[in-house]
Amino acid sequence: MRTKLTLAATGAALLLTLTSCGSNDDDAKVTKSDATPEPAATSAAPTPTPTQQTTFAIGETADVDDTANDVAFTATVIAYTQPVKGPQPPTAELGGDAWATAEIKVCSVKGQSFSVSQFPWSLAYEDGTRMEVTGLNGGDLPKPEFPTDDVSVKAGDCVRGKIPYPVQSGKRPERIVYAPQSLTEPLEWTVPAK
Repeated sequence: MRTKLTLAATGAALLLTLTSCGSNDDDAKVTKSDATPEPAATSAAPTPTPTQQTTFAIGETADVDDTANDVAFTATVIAYTQPVKGPQPPTAELGGDAWATAEIKVCSVKGQSFSVSQFPWSLAYEDGTRMEVTGLNGGDLPKPEFPTDDVSVKAGDCVRGKIPYPVQSGKRPERIVYAPQSLTEPLEWTVPAK
């Protein structure tokens, strides 16, 4: 009788352990395209998994699998240019004396259509300051422009263009940050010193 009770208790504990270790697909999973994805960590509460890659070099592509919203997409910062030749320098009200651009590409891989615009993208500096987009478009700004208004992207489509930023000519950002509301952790691309 004692052996049966011990086996039953061990079996119940094993069953309880197996059922409580389910995978959490609520958070978007981010990986680098050219790397082998690491297995997602399991958790009882919806928290970002520590194995998700969120920092990339310019030119690298982030793969985002947001199963909770039925969306999978890629995001790439293709290039960062400072200063940009062509347009007149920004006015003092915009916070810079020169223009810089980040060339961006976002592609929908599968799932529902979603919207993209310039507004989730910003420049982050070493001292903690951020330079947000101005919302300006047209005129002499570098082409092709990344959309300022929300543009819908359906599975299989991409949106690519340049986002202008008013910057201080003697100061260079550390990172380009992509922080749409659907991501729990922003994605960041490291800006080279020159």
